[in-house]
Amino acid sequence: MTVVIAFLANILVAVAKSVVAGLTGSASMLAEAAHSWADAGNEIFLLIADRRAGKERDAAHPLGYGRDAYIFSLFAAFGIFTVGAVVSVYHGIQSLAAPEAVEDFTLNYIVLAAAFLLEGFSLLQSVMQGRRVSGRIRRGFFDYVVNGSDSTLRSVFFEDSAALVGLVLAGTGIGLHQATGDPMWDALGSIAIGVLLGGVALLLISRNRRYLLGAGPTEQGRLQAGRALLALPEIQRVTSLYLEFSGPGTLFLVAAVDLVGDQPEHGVAAELRRLEAGLERDPLIGKAVLTLSVADEPSLDFPG
Repeated sequence: MTVVIAFLANILVAVAKSVVAGLTGSASMLAEAAHSWADAGNEIFLLIADRRAGKERDAAHPLGYGRDAYIFSLFAAFGIFTVGAVVSVYHGIQSLAAPEAVEDFTLNYIVLAAAFLLEGFSLLQSVMQGRRVSGRIRRGFFDYVVNGSDSTLRSVFFEDSAALVGLVLAGTGIGLHQATGDPMWDALGSIAIGVLLGGVALLLISRNRRYLLGAGPTEQGRLQAGRALLALPEIQRVTSLYLEFSGPGTLFLVAAVDLVGDQPEHGVAAELRRLEAGLERDPLIGKAVLTLSVADEPSLDFPG
């Protein structure tokens, strides 16, 4: 729902900015129009990311399709960089070389104010969603958005945040142009918007790359997983624990455990499969694999 709201808001804002940029000749407004069109296109990638990541695992993809979220979010981040950042900086430099006076300042301010309200509403939705999830897992909101596994939420949050800052930069550039009569300020506003979008794109690219390479949870998340394993009455100790995100909010768990008692081989195998199935009923565990510990392996400690 958050992505749909952001997509609709960006379409409305992009159309309004494009019309006003054409009517007034503002470089900052044209940069903002490119920014909004890039965001609208990126939301399509994020919608695809959500749909693909939710597919059930199959024989071809035993860990599921969760990492598709990072692939399509990476496409969206490249879109911000190429369509938003590069176009804005390029047009700003062009406008510095051949400056044009803005013809109607009031119309620009009206559209910027309306866009600020729409983008602010979209940002509020992503903040509310992020606070719900981060509160549930007892993690700081900003830490969860920046470093967490939910690439779609991160993309929407930073796109909307950049949109609000970009609107302020555009308004400042247009305002200084009006106050001084020098169109250089409007062109500089366009360049500043491009630099802002480039920074956001690089942040999103680095985070998606991290999860595509195989990122694990925080140390607190690892401790919680270890405690959960030891809380099972069938498990006496844990000697190895590997955790990796296979998608947004979904972990691949591999652990070596020592079972209580001394069952025959067929009984141990059945017990391990039963424990794996129980672990996978937790929505955070996409796939669990348990193996037996070697007797002389040291036990892992999960304090707290």
